[in-house]
Amino acid sequence: MITINNNTEFEQLIAGDKPVVLDFYADWCGACTALLPVLEAVANEHAEDIVVAKINVEQHHDLATKYSVRSIPAVFMLKNGIVVEQFINVQSRAKIDKMINHLISGHTEKPSN
Repeated sequence: MITINNNTEFEQLIAGDKPVVLDFYADWCGACTALLPVLEAVANEHAEDIVVAKINVEQHHDLATKYSVRSIPAVFMLKNGIVVEQFINVQSRAKIDKMINHLISGHTEKPSN
């Protein structure tokens, strides 16, 4: 899992070849802290297939605004720079795995719940 420190890093990340998972968070957010270990595990398990990045909303208001982040944690899954899946708040590992597998598989339709 990487931390986005500036807009240049962000632009390079989403322009890359791999699908991207963006985690918008804040240090004071309890739900963000609860979700972090799950996303770190996903990042480690799928390191060859995806990139997982965290973005602090207090340091990067512009990126939070760009993605219309209104509540955190907010997670966006991008393929070719386009959001294909997203969720807010803490989700089950099973649901996140299903979304990640969908992101990696390249299907265009959203997975059923």
